[in-house]
Amino acid sequence: MRNLLEYHQLMGVKEIPVRRKPEARSKKQETRSQKTEVRRQKSENRSQKQEARSQNPKTQDAKDKQLRTLLEEIGDCTRCRLCKGRTHLVFGVGNPNAKLMFVGEGPGRDEDIQGEPFVGRAGQLLTKIINAMGHKRSEVYIANIVKCRPPENRNPEPDEIAECLPFLLHQIDIIKPKAIICLGKVASSALMKTEEPISRLRGKMQDFQGIPLMPTYHPAYLLRNPDAKKQVWEDVKKVMKLVRS
Repeated sequence: MRNLLEYHQLMGVKEIPVRRKPEARSKKQETRSQKTEVRRQKSENRSQKQEARSQNPKTQDAKDKQLRTLLEEIGDCTRCRLCKGRTHLVFGVGNPNAKLMFVGEGPGRDEDIQGEPFVGRAGQLLTKIINAMGHKRSEVYIANIVKCRPPENRNPEPDEIAECLPFLLHQIDIIKPKAIICLGKVASSALMKTEEPISRLRGKMQDFQGIPLMPTYHPAYLLRNPDAKKQVWEDVKKVMKLVRS
């Protein structure tokens, strides 16, 4: 070793780089990993506290009461012509503390009979989409632009939407979801105030009163056009990232 040092000195080498011992590197890496884990844990704890606050039974009870009050305000609604063919008013269903809210256009035959949104074939497909997103149907909230079935499942008219939309807006204000998914052109147009076709709207995240809103195809459209399921899945994946954050 002495001879080696003298040789380096003779060659004009003033400093010799020293490789750290593997153990030293490992300890440093371990320290960094520990710090990263501490930061991750703190972030997770904050998220859990926020989640706990949002899932607070008192908060849910308050929202339940607000939604019941809103339903009482709607009453045996006769504000537009859709009431004439109604079997049941379809208010909405799900968790008042939901992070994710789905909005469709209006009840169909099965929904009118059962008084619950999205329970027919399109509803069954929506439930599969919800499950694929990592949620249960009971964990989200589902509602429609209008709460009575349009005749022959036609699209609701602008005046019908105008009468019913304030109630949906009140539901959104009570629930305060982290994200909204609009199913189809009618729902997207009503909330976004646009006449753009859903083919152009879908996949592009919008802002609705501070809430991220994703327009996508209606499940009924997917039943007729199965190839569009891939596009809807791409749309909902963007929402999944928001809801999980």
